Amino acid sequence: MQLAKNKMTLTELSEKIGIAIANLSILKSGKAKAIRFSTLELICKELNCQPTDLLEYEE
Repeated sequence: MQLAKNKMTLTELSEKIGIAIANLSILKSGKAKAIRFSTLELICKELNCQPTDLLEYEE
């Protein structure tokens, strides 16, 4: 995730965007099966990145 690039912890991101740290942890670990566009938008706005910086396609 772009957290290190932005010098931000998962806890700080959680507080800034209002998403539970447990949910962000699942996203970060790659165990999430889906993500809401609204959540992706919040993360990208806060980290100043594009969705393609965060997402990866796997078969």
